[in-house]
Amino acid sequence: MTTDRDQIIERLADVASALDTRDWDALGALFTETATGYGARGREAIVEQVRDHLGGCGPSQHLLGNHRVELGYDGDPDRARSLTYARVLHLGADDLAGRSWECFGEYSDLWGRTREGWRIASRRFHVRFDLGDPSVLRRG
Repeated sequence: MTTDRDQIIERLADVASALDTRDWDALGALFTETATGYGARGREAIVEQVRDHLGGCGPSQHLLGNHRVELGYDGDPDRARSLTYARVLHLGADDLAGRSWECFGEYSDLWGRTREGWRIASRRFHVRFDLGDPSVLRRG
């Protein structure tokens, strides 16, 4: 039997995969319609904001670990909070080939249970430290 915690951790892996494969439809489907994240409000705006950063970037890899999931967040059985360490490598493309930017931090996500399963209602990424050239992030 898959637990709610397991489902949330699987959705986190789905987000990382969607980011790294640039599967914008899959990424959007993992957020609620009114979600906030990446400095944007609403599912479509979130996807557009991420495209502005990863669309012209070379390959990336989002490695996740140290998952902490709190079910029943704020006393609501249909809400959860997760804290997840991330190490993210972004490689430059085209004229920025050979450059990279790597960031290390923690995702803080609030989740809502929907008919489709757990979806992110709010996402924040706290970069603790980074290495390299963040200009590799750009629109495609």
